[in-house]
Amino acid sequence: MASAVYILGSLTSLICAFFLFRGYTAGKRKLLLWSALCFFGLALSNLLVFVDLVLLPETDLYLIRLLVTSASMFLLLIGLVWESR
Repeated sequence: MASAVYILGSLTSLICAFFLFRGYTAGKRKLLLWSALCFFGLALSNLLVFVDLVLLPETDLYLIRLLVTSASMFLLLIGLVWESR
């Protein structure tokens, strides 16, 4: 059951990223692009949770997951600061 939650979380983030990117291509609002990049990173992070806890339980990917999530949040922060000017 936990593996299904990890996969659904990753798919949800990927769908959000897709719709944000589609909104960016339609309206050329840069904040939508930054948000889409953030959600792509979050989808990758959720996929890494699945790989770490389900597929490869003997390895520890915590630091990699943390770095991917931090980079994703940093992209959103850059977008928010850049667009506030």
